[in-house]
Amino acid sequence: MTTTKAIQFEKTGAANVLKYVDVKLGKPKKGEVLLRSTAIGLNFIDVYVRTGLYPNPGLPSGIGFEGAGVVEKVGAGVKDLKVGDRVCYGQSPLGAYAERRIQPASDLIKIPAGIDDQTAAAIMLKGMTAQYLIRQVYKVQKGDTVLFHAAAGGVGQIACQWMKALGVNVIGTVGSADKVKLAKQNGCKWVINSRKEDIVKRVKAITKGAGVDAVYDGVGKDTFLGSLDCLKPRGTMATFGNASGAPEPISPLLLAQKGSLVLTRPVLGHFVSTREDLLKCARDVFKVVKSGAVKIRINQTYALKDAAKAHRDLQGRKTTGATILIP
Repeated sequence: MTTTKAIQFEKTGAANVLKYVDVKLGKPKKGEVLLRSTAIGLNFIDVYVRTGLYPNPGLPSGIGFEGAGVVEKVGAGVKDLKVGDRVCYGQSPLGAYAERRIQPASDLIKIPAGIDDQTAAAIMLKGMTAQYLIRQVYKVQKGDTVLFHAAAGGVGQIACQWMKALGVNVIGTVGSADKVKLAKQNGCKWVINSRKEDIVKRVKAITKGAGVDAVYDGVGKDTFLGSLDCLKPRGTMATFGNASGAPEPISPLLLAQKGSLVLTRPVLGHFVSTREDLLKCARDVFKVVKSGAVKIRINQTYALKDAAKAHRDLQGRKTTGATILIP
């Protein structure tokens, strides 16, 4: 029996529910591996889990979906991985916030040469989210004009750089003056400070009243209705997160009234539900990062034991780009 350190929570709530505890691990079963974590990704979905916005039926529970590490033991039937392999993941059972963990081998992707562990941990969930949004949900085309909320965040920085490389005109929103420059550095042609400017008016001015082809909205309640007003007729809105809270329900007739709009609420899991789709998505992310078109900026690192502080800083909009927890 192996004992490891991990972050767990017994009840939902504020960041202080996260506790650094000892956890006992057995041996990997059929189809599983024992992984020693080297870097763990911090994501807003972790906040949703911790607060109960995304229900978790089994408490006490681990937390976290994204990380990278080294395979230490391999269970029966695992053919594609061996001890010593560097691997990463962005979709897994809860429990990434741990020094060691046992998880299904089918979740794991080998880290290619030229990608370090911290970068791998920073791009799996956020990078694959960017990939499914801009290459699958609404596949951007050269010359499109799109609006991306929270452009200075982890997903935003990746998506906006990627879209710029594809010839897309990106309007980004940020929540503070110091993030305006950061968003421009990461692919945005125009940046709107949502604390000081009216997003809809500014988008209409930029597009000369036409509106944008697509909106990618991970903010939620605070921007939802305004995002719809930014779209051109038959435009597409992907609402993929709830950083400000879940949006209020709307009538489908509203979409007709605003121009036969397309509204979707996608989640990554539905786009990487097969091993083939998972590998295809991850390879696309690795390719664009290795090409240099998308640069990954890990702007914050915290010790694993300080996960609660990391959560507070993330919710307080004190972070930019990627944040990594170090075991």
